[in-house]
Amino acid sequence: MTHIWIRAEERTNEQRVGVTPGGVTSLVQAGFQVTLEEDPSRAIALADYTGCSLTATGSWRNAPKDAIIVGLKELPEDDSPLVHRHIMFGHAYKGQPDGVRLLERFKRGGGRLYDLEYLTDDTGRRIAAFGYWAGYAGAAVALKCWVAARSGALCAPLQTFPSARTLQKHIAEDLGTDERPKVIIIGALGRVGNGARDFCVAMGAEVTGWDIEQTAKGGPFPEILTHDIFLNCILASASTPIFVPALAASAPRDLRVIGDIACDPGSAFSPIKVYDRTTSWEHPALRVHENPILDVTAIDNLPSLLPRESSEDFAAQLLPSLLSLHDMEQGVWGKAGALFDYHLLSMWGNDAAF
Repeated sequence: MTHIWIRAEERTNEQRVGVTPGGVTSLVQAGFQVTLEEDPSRAIALADYTGCSLTATGSWRNAPKDAIIVGLKELPEDDSPLVHRHIMFGHAYKGQPDGVRLLERFKRGGGRLYDLEYLTDDTGRRIAAFGYWAGYAGAAVALKCWVAARSGALCAPLQTFPSARTLQKHIAEDLGTDERPKVIIIGALGRVGNGARDFCVAMGAEVTGWDIEQTAKGGPFPEILTHDIFLNCILASASTPIFVPALAASAPRDLRVIGDIACDPGSAFSPIKVYDRTTSWEHPALRVHENPILDVTAIDNLPSLLPRESSEDFAAQLLPSLLSLHDMEQGVWGKAGALFDYHLLSMWGNDAAF
């Protein structure tokens, strides 16, 4: 019997979960053994889950070696070897320093990473993504930062919201009756961009949507500087042009806020060169220039602002693939495993463990 172990998210301000109660029921009915870690901060109540075994937060460390550990965000950085198969967002394949350390932990422990970011179908499209809600929440935070920047302040700490409607109401109150910003979205045709556009339109903002066609020339892109807010919604690669060069911070511009929803400042591929670190729920905005103000917001778990809606959406997308976990050598899991092997081999050659 294949054993799926749903771990608690031990990161601060993370209330999402990748499997809903209905998903657990489907897995059990399909013949899986399911263990669920307790997590009092999870957006879905523990009492809603039935048919699975319950265990303490963080006990995945001592789970049977054949258990498949299912989570979302990064593991605690304790440098211990990882012996299990882990399904999660690893952020480990684009040269990020933390990613290299994570892969080294897998190498030492003999475990494997099945990165949700690279779980794709035969067309290369991701099987499951939080993209829409990342865009939606990212646009909300950027508008909140813009309101604060207009008075010279930095954005106040963030909180979770029970629904998209309550988030809209909160930002509308921040905006008041003042004029609405001009927003440019790059990656406007993708899931992230659609979420960002929907929120901006709901707030009455003037939106310019760009995608591959508008950025194919490779820059520079002075149009970005003529907008109040720039929302970056693309997954960067080696071929991605630079959207905001370092010199843009001190250049004449209307731009006051950059919402880097893709949020990968540690990658060499990052198209935004005016900042070099993520921001947080406690400090959502990083001021990179004073006169005129330029703030960057780059939070890497944005969908957790709407933890229930984003969890239910993502879990519904992921469940069909979880139901195929009886055979991890085939299909989407086989491809994800092969990608992990490739990156270990690229870093450590014949010394890599498989």
